[in-house]
Amino acid sequence: MANTTYTTKDSALILVDVLNDFLSPQGKINPGIRDQMEEVNLIENLTRLISGARAKGLQIVYAPHGLHEHSFDDVKYVPVRMQRAMEHHMFWEGEFGADFYEPFRPQEGDIVAGRHRTFNAFMGTDLDEKLKARGITKVAMAGLTSHTCVEGTGRHATEAGYHLTFLTDAVAEFTPEAHKAALEISYPTFGHEVLTIDQFLTAVRKPGE
Repeated sequence: MANTTYTTKDSALILVDVLNDFLSPQGKINPGIRDQMEEVNLIENLTRLISGARAKGLQIVYAPHGLHEHSFDDVKYVPVRMQRAMEHHMFWEGEFGADFYEPFRPQEGDIVAGRHRTFNAFMGTDLDEKLKARGITKVAMAGLTSHTCVEGTGRHATEAGYHLTFLTDAVAEFTPEAHKAALEISYPTFGHEVLTIDQFLTAVRKPGE
């Protein structure tokens, strides 16, 4: 049960990397994560989460990955995982893999942040600016992957002063070991709350309720 109330005035759901390369059967990364996504029922759970959040009037925010040929021109050492992503044009801007997975595509009123190049969706993007412009002080994290971009973005959020919630059944990883490490070690360390989708949605309120 949540100890926090999430009002639609100051709270948002951040969806990290709900993109074709992960979620579509035609995605470049899908074969490597498909089994684990099925194991945790990720697509079904995200469908329920997004639908529930929209029904309650909660602000939904998209934090997409995106790479192009000049993504790392300004750094000497490209992060290891991003070396492979660059080589194989994963999350490549303008291509199918970097587009939003059709069932989770943004709708009118949603916030879409600029594309992040590594694991932290705040780094080098306008995510913080857009959240503050909307008056958001509490964020709930969902998407991909549990131990990298969801965790990395969440760590920044709490250090930036946001109230941080991780949703345990709305994330997935490449291996059960990495997923377990995120849920059992990282999330309780950095999150103000670690909740299921149902616990979170039950705690969402309109102002004054």
